[in-house]
Amino acid sequence: MYNSDIHFKSMYDKAPGQFSFEGSTIDEWSRWGDAFRPALQRALGLHNMATDLQDHQPWAEQVEAVKLEDYSREFWHLWVEPNVPLPFYLLRPDKQTTPAPLVLTPHGHNRPNLYVGIANNPEEEESIKSGDRDIAVQAVKEGYTVIAPTTRAFGETRTNQNRQEDTLHSCRTELMHCLLVGRTVIGERVWDISRLIDWALANLEIDPNRIAITGNSGGGTTSLHAAACDARIAVAVPSCYFCTYVGSIGTIYHCDCNYIPGILRLGEMYDVAGLIAPRPFEAIAGEKDEIFPIQRVRTAFEKLKAIYAAAGAPENCELYVGSEGHRYYKDGAWPFIRKHFTQHQQS
Repeated sequence: MYNSDIHFKSMYDKAPGQFSFEGSTIDEWSRWGDAFRPALQRALGLHNMATDLQDHQPWAEQVEAVKLEDYSREFWHLWVEPNVPLPFYLLRPDKQTTPAPLVLTPHGHNRPNLYVGIANNPEEEESIKSGDRDIAVQAVKEGYTVIAPTTRAFGETRTNQNRQEDTLHSCRTELMHCLLVGRTVIGERVWDISRLIDWALANLEIDPNRIAITGNSGGGTTSLHAAACDARIAVAVPSCYFCTYVGSIGTIYHCDCNYIPGILRLGEMYDVAGLIAPRPFEAIAGEKDEIFPIQRVRTAFEKLKAIYAAAGAPENCELYVGSEGHRYYKDGAWPFIRKHFTQHQQS
C-alpha cells in the first residue's frame, strides 16, 4: 500500500544538502558562506530578476502624510519593477537623532494596515491587541525610522480578480507565474526589501550600520531570507517562522508562497539562517505554535548555534520563546534590537 508520509520522508532523506554546514572554524564558515549565498540567490530567482531588471531604476512617490501624536506616518509607492508600484508606509518619530536607525517590518498573512496600527473593524483591532501585531508602531515608538512594506501578492499587489473580490492574498497565482520565468515569491519579497533599503539609504538620513528587519509568520519568512541575502541588514529578528523546512512547511499545510524549488538540495533553514552570521540573529517562537512546532524550532536553533560558534559570534545568536501560539512577541524583539543597535552605535 502506498503511504504518502513514508514516501515524502524518503524524498527528504535523500536530498543531498550540498551546503549543510559541517565546519568548525572561521575559515571553513567563510568559504562555506561565499559558496552558499550565490546558490541560495539563484534558488530564489534573484539572479534572474537582476538580469531582467538591470535597466530599471526604482523611483518613489509619496501619496499621503498623517501627523500622529509623537510620530508621522507617510504612505508611498516604490516602483521596484517597471509595472510594480510597491506600497509602503514610512514612519518617523518626532524626536530622533541622525543618522537614524532603520527597521523594516514585512507583514505575514494579514492586511498591511495592521502593522501600522490601523484597524478597520473590531476583529482587526483585537488581532493587533492580542498578537502584538502593530509592529511598525512599536518600532517607531522605540525611536526608529520604520519602513512597513506591503508584502508582494497582498494589498495593491494582488491580482485584479483578488482585489475585486477582496481576497486576502494572491500567493498561489504569484507563485505559478514566478515559476514559469524562474522566480519565487520569497525571492520577489527579498528583492523588494533590498530595493527599499537602496531607496532609504539614498533618500533618508539612515545609519547604514543600524538596519534591522523583523516580522511575524510570513514576515518572518521574508526577514530571514532577506537578511541571508543582503548583508546590509545588521540585525534580523524573524518571528514564528524559524524552524526546519522539513518539520514545518514539509509536513504541515502552509501557503504556496513558502516554497523554494530544490531548497533541501542546498540545505536546511538553519543553514540559510547561518548566512546571517556573524550579524545578530534572534528567532522568536511560540511555545504553542502549531504550524512551526517548538521542538523542531529548538532542534534548528542548536544547529544554528554551531554555525555562529564557527563564525566566532556565539553571543549574537538567541532564541526567545513566548508562552502562547503563532503571534508576535514584542517583549522578545525590542530589547535584542536595542542592544545591538547600541553596540553598533558605540563601535
